Amino acid sequence: MPRLAVGDLAPDFTLPTADGGSVALSALRGGKVVLFFFPAAMTPGCTREACDFNESYATLQAAGYTVIGISPDSPATLAQFAAAEGLTYPLASDADRSVLEAYAAYGSKMLYGKEVVGVIRSTIVIGADGRVELPRYNVKATGHVASLRTALGLG
Repeated sequence: MPRLAVGDLAPDFTLPTADGGSVALSALRGGKVVLFFFPAAMTPGCTREACDFNESYATLQAAGYTVIGISPDSPATLAQFAAAEGLTYPLASDADRSVLEAYAAYGSKMLYGKEVVGVIRSTIVIGADGRVELPRYNVKATGHVASLRTALGLG
């Protein structure tokens, strides 16, 4: 799947969430959305990234952004992760990886010098019109949220 570019229509989805509900991108139209795709809950890098998003959540929310974390973990695992880390934004389960694939956040990547297939840590910012405003692929867990805030003009 080719990577999304600025101006592309963001693929719609409906996914189950850690709180037992679901989230649909179409229901968020009219507002700005930050989707971040992460490989696995309760791993060091993903925990750092999730906590960084949590620390910036109020600022992002005040600027009109909805934040959603997406991984192939089950809703139950995501619920444990959210509870353990005190995460306050939705975490969505993409167990069949169809959304990850639609967003080009799943595929070949380098891991410890070896090529593997898996989740490509990525963040996609979607505008109120449902179009991609800022696609970022192969981001680093540490420092990524600060860089994203700067790119969004949030300091």
